[in-house]
Parts: sequence; structure tokens; C-alpha cells
Amino acid sequence: MATLIVELIMETNAYDAMKAGELAEQHRYIDDLRKQLKQKYEAKDAVLEAELNAIKHRLLTLCNEQDASSIRTEHGTIIRSIKTRYEPKDWDSMHEFILEHSAPYLLQKRINESAMKEFLESHPDDYPKGLNIASEYKISVRKPTK
Repeated sequence: MATLIVELIMETNAYDAMKAGELAEQHRYIDDLRKQLKQKYEAKDAVLEAELNAIKHRLLTLCNEQDASSIRTEHGTIIRSIKTRYEPKDWDSMHEFILEHSAPYLLQKRINESAMKEFLESHPDDYPKGLNIASEYKISVRKPTK
């Protein structure tokens, strides 16, 4: 593989003189480097995360033993709190409940993109008010086929 031009030439014009094949090669090379860096980072981060979880477990034990919601130390205050999650096991019932109580605010404000695309393709004259649609071209580079 050609020497990487990435001594990171952040100037877009450096790529202007390159042909499509050279650009594809650089794209794949940089993409591979990023994947390798990410794997190394994730492996090291997993070790650190495990250490933090062990420490948090011990701190929770200390708080429980002392029946304390917080413990002040010279290195920081340890705070024990409750985090509650709500996970519907039956989405059909949850949707009925939300409609019955007129409570759409119970859901997070995010559109399922593929479902909305399908809906709009099936109902081309039925767009919701205030729906912004942004489409953009995307580039991907695949390995050459042999």
C-alpha cells in the first residue's frame, strides 16, 4: 500500500489532485487505521471500566453498610442514588396506554427513520406538519472484488 498521505493532511486541496483509485486506497487505509485504534482503545477502556465497576460495587457496599446516601472524603464525595428504568415488555399495550391517556410525552422524541420512510412512500400525500427531511449523499468504499 502506498505511503499514507495522512501525516494528516487536513487540507482538502491535497486530495484534489488524486485520482479516484488513489482516494479509495487512502480512504480504506485510514478507515482500517481507525478500526485498529478503536479496537485498542475499546480493549483498554474495558479494563478500566471493569476496575471502575469493582470500585463502585465496593462503594455501594460501604454506603449500604453505613445506611448513607453520601460519604464525604478528602478525595471527593461519594453519592448513592437510585436510577429507575422503565422498559415495556409489551409495546402494543404501551401504545394503547399512551393513546388512552393522551400521553405521547412518555416517549422519547425521535423518529424511526426506516419506518417513516416506508410510511411516506406508502402515503405520499400524507406528510406530518413540521416534518423536516434532510437527505445527503454518503460515500462508502468497499474492498475490491477478486
